[in-house]
Amino acid sequence: MAMNRRHGNQSIVVGRNKQRNVVEESIVGVVVIVHDFEKSGPGKSASIQIYSGTELDPSTGNGKTSKTAKLKEWRSKKKSDGSRISNYKVKLKVEKGFGNPAAFVITNEHKHKFYLKSAFLQIPKLHPKIIHFDCNSWVYPFNVANTPRVFFSNTSYIPSQTPRPLVELRKEELIKLRGDGKRENKEWERIYEYDYYDKLSRSELGELSSSHPYPRRGRTVQHPNSGTQKDVPPDERMRQSKVKGIVSSSVEAALQFLIPTLKAQHYTINHFNSFVELGRFFWAQKPKNMAQLDQWTTLKLQKFIPQNLFPQILSQKDDFIYPHPHLLKENERAWMDDDEFARQMLAGTNPVRITCLHKFPPESKAKVVSTIKASDIEHNLDGLPLQQAIEDRRIFMLDHHDYLMPFLNRINSSNVFAYASRTLLFLRTDSTLKPLAIELCLPYSEAEGGEISWVYLPAPEGLEAALWQLAKAHVAANDSVYHQLVSHWLHTHAVVEPFIIATRRQLSVMHPVYKLLNPHFKDTMHINSLFRSFLLKPDGIFEKILFSGQFSMELSSELYKEWRFNEHGLPADLLKRNMAIRDPDPGNLSGVQLIFPDYPYAEDGLEIWTAIKTWVKSFCSIFYRDDDSVHSDEELQAWWSEIRNVGHGHKFNESGWYELTTLSDLVEALTTLIWTATGLHAAVNSGQYAYASYPLNRPTLCHKFIPSEGTAEYAEFLSDPDKYYLEMLPGKFETALTAALTEVLSHHAKDELYLGRMSSHSWTDNARVRHSFSVFSIELKNIEKRIAERNKDPNRKNRSGPAKIPYELLFPDTSNVNPKGGITGKGIPNSISM
Repeated sequence: MAMNRRHGNQSIVVGRNKQRNVVEESIVGVVVIVHDFEKSGPGKSASIQIYSGTELDPSTGNGKTSKTAKLKEWRSKKKSDGSRISNYKVKLKVEKGFGNPAAFVITNEHKHKFYLKSAFLQIPKLHPKIIHFDCNSWVYPFNVANTPRVFFSNTSYIPSQTPRPLVELRKEELIKLRGDGKRENKEWERIYEYDYYDKLSRSELGELSSSHPYPRRGRTVQHPNSGTQKDVPPDERMRQSKVKGIVSSSVEAALQFLIPTLKAQHYTINHFNSFVELGRFFWAQKPKNMAQLDQWTTLKLQKFIPQNLFPQILSQKDDFIYPHPHLLKENERAWMDDDEFARQMLAGTNPVRITCLHKFPPESKAKVVSTIKASDIEHNLDGLPLQQAIEDRRIFMLDHHDYLMPFLNRINSSNVFAYASRTLLFLRTDSTLKPLAIELCLPYSEAEGGEISWVYLPAPEGLEAALWQLAKAHVAANDSVYHQLVSHWLHTHAVVEPFIIATRRQLSVMHPVYKLLNPHFKDTMHINSLFRSFLLKPDGIFEKILFSGQFSMELSSELYKEWRFNEHGLPADLLKRNMAIRDPDPGNLSGVQLIFPDYPYAEDGLEIWTAIKTWVKSFCSIFYRDDDSVHSDEELQAWWSEIRNVGHGHKFNESGWYELTTLSDLVEALTTLIWTATGLHAAVNSGQYAYASYPLNRPTLCHKFIPSEGTAEYAEFLSDPDKYYLEMLPGKFETALTAALTEVLSHHAKDELYLGRMSSHSWTDNARVRHSFSVFSIELKNIEKRIAERNKDPNRKNRSGPAKIPYELLFPDTSNVNPKGGITGKGIPNSISM
């Protein structure tokens, strides 16, 4: 005989068996699963079993377990991306005294994989009453994966504080993720291993024995339905809605730029004949959709689109309304303005290269002195003596000299013409910059050594003014290449990937640092894999549009030699570039003060940095009592060791690393990493279409040198300076490819998660953490208000400048709950997701 008693949502069953008396209780819950709309959900083909986090089973050494229970579909709805989200009820039998559930195992006996979004269990008599699980992971059929999946609750523990019933589960799950490096992994395996970039470069890039160091990347797995497509581990793959968004923006870019240009190349020469024709390239009517393509154009287009995305692109039938670069909307001639040329070094898409000059004349690392003379610039310092201007920190330099010089003979052996450059500028009393001189340099030859240089000065009109515009174009090309290869790709995408791999391999999902960093790693490995497949590979887009051509990856490797993690945070970077001084005020968490206030990237960035650091410090203090608790955290130390010795293995014996033995080191390292994945990436990526799509503003290569007097080229220049200038710039195809690329890269997803927001309200069960995060979000919203006020201030002339583009690249947009996506030019995405 048995007796049932019900208490709220808990059912207690009392019964007897022959061995012993067993009192059973029921725990109910809900499991949320996403699956393809055309395919059935798992239903009763999926089952779960829960583990206690408080009561130990002495026979296994793990927590006590429930009986296995099948899922029962409760409600379901179709999502806008075509998938279906289904809620399943589950009822689990446990022995009385089971304690609090802290983990569960799910087995998929269905024929299809599904995406396990979340789960919660309701325990009325215990605290907390609801146990949350943020899963966000693919679960493959058992007959494929040969193993069930383990998920832990949203409660975080450093290893020494892990409840005893969970210790072995925690260790076992981490071991599964590391692999053995001895075989080709399968598409369904959640294995994280390192690989080199050697197969993606014309040089032996990244091998530890190589002279071309590079960060390590994740090892990709062969896609089962493709002979060439490579996949990242399943949990790093973008959601289908985001893939469709990338496809949509790629279609839009292709229709607007690539397809008309490919068609036109049948009949016209490659360069633009006039400024009117160049303007028409951006404003002319474009095809409405992919259905209007002929076979020839389709075949040509296929060469520039990732293979795995091309079928989806062809199937797109939507009509598009094309955005135009912001630079063309307000002031089409802003690109010619010297003030705008200088302002973009502070507030454009590459505001991270300019330095304050502390010695004149500048000289190279090889002690080669610049040929810019004091007499070239001292008349243009608003009455200040040159030495006084140096001492007052009012002379600045955009330096693209030393790293380029060793490459120029090889680069210029192809059909491009590149210099190394130095640009000097003067800081006016209103905090705007005035260009003073441009020095363009070439090596004599590899055999002879030495260099030859030319100095160009600003001029209001005449031939000198035309030559000055040519010089500015070459500087802009230098800056464009540095921006794409270093500021954007290397210093955000590439350097962060080893941190992601080490986090997956060495930090349990239960670890608080994993919980802190995970939102900032979303989609990055997948995006990097796509970049490798069509941007970085030999004959890829970068080789076609950048003057560095086939030497692009080698060039970025050379600049990786200069990278130091402890100089990568914003305050350290500003100090290194002499753009800030140390601030002794302990209340200033950034520790620095700008040498002039109207530096939009730095001014906004330091507020974002300080907010991140305050949040990180508060978070870490909840889990680490003191320095010893940091030093004794074996997972954390293994993580840091792997980053230094494997992920950035070429850097292991360099001095650019925090020791990570103190709480302050941990806070600084985590702040730097989150800043890189959020603020820094937003600053160098989201403004690309606004500034870099227009070749008159930021050419990516030049097809001519600046002519010297007495040459045939000089006579050609004299006869028609505009024609010479247009023929020097990227041609139609290069312009189309650049514009299309920058349009795609500048897109934000429709449901983009911005800094200060989380995908789930229950992402952590720790009330103190939730409160600290709420304070962080509120501060970001306050920063939005202060940025908006600064942009309205007429005295801050660098906030918009002649181009009339307000600086919003570091506007957090945290208050935007439902982003519409597209090219917004603002909002700090939570991760490097484009």
